[in-house]
Amino acid sequence: MRTMLHMASALMLTASLVACSASSPAASSDLASRPVRVTTTTGMVADIVKNVGAGRVEVVSLMGPGVDPHLYKPSSGDVVKLDRADVIFYNGLHLEGRMDELFEKMARAGKRAFAVTSAIDPARLLELEESAGHYDPHIWFDVTLWQEAVRFVAKALSDLDPASRELYEHNAEMYLEQLDELQAYVEQQIALIPPESRVLITAHDAFGYFGRRYGFEVRGLQGVSTATEASARDVQELAALIADRKIKAIFVESSVPPATIEAVQAAVRARGWDVKIGGELFSDAMGADGTPEGTYIGMVKHNVDTIVSALR
Repeated sequence: MRTMLHMASALMLTASLVACSASSPAASSDLASRPVRVTTTTGMVADIVKNVGAGRVEVVSLMGPGVDPHLYKPSSGDVVKLDRADVIFYNGLHLEGRMDELFEKMARAGKRAFAVTSAIDPARLLELEESAGHYDPHIWFDVTLWQEAVRFVAKALSDLDPASRELYEHNAEMYLEQLDELQAYVEQQIALIPPESRVLITAHDAFGYFGRRYGFEVRGLQGVSTATEASARDVQELAALIADRKIKAIFVESSVPPATIEAVQAAVRARGWDVKIGGELFSDAMGADGTPEGTYIGMVKHNVDTIVSALR
């Protein structure tokens, strides 16, 4: 009965959002007299918009620190936030689960709703082995790919608000330079880890792009989506790999309960190897507002510093 009620509620919410989209104009005519209202899903996407639209946009993010976008369900309050927006930006590639389908329906109904990953060449994406034609959505862990999302947002805002095009282009150029510096920082820090020690084990398989770009073997207890639960067999198999290869550290994630990684640690110790938990990484959500980790650049630096400290 409870499941049926949840399904009915979800269907009603979807219908409400699509209906609001159909009744909203595709573009706002009063932008000259107010900020551009933007609603985003994750903090990482919101961070792009804040940087590119600085001085011109008002940003609302649906998902705060510690929120898992794979499992997020929109609330009735989200209807107001989404309907009020002049434009919606979301990650896409099914990071937000079935919300992706909702945003696609809203776009067809006339709402400006864009996946920031939509302009990336599929040849640069990691295709999921278990699902042909679907891709790993965690592109922000490759700084060079995230720069493509920045360029996409700058163009979308310029198309919506052409009077402020120069501002968006200037802001984007400045932010892209900061990301170039971030890319160099990541490469310099990763070089401190011996190649044979570059094995990154986390709660779920979110770091594939990080591994490909920066030369890590990456293992996650859960799959690309946290909706896939780890079994006792998964725990034991990962524990055997860690013990056999004498891996020094494994990592918890801020948006995933630590119990699963703690179970792996216990299983490794039962095999005679004392693996430590090397720290907490930010994977699908950034840190709290007002902290360094509450920005994309600060989050990436925190992750890299934590990994290097544990594995060097």
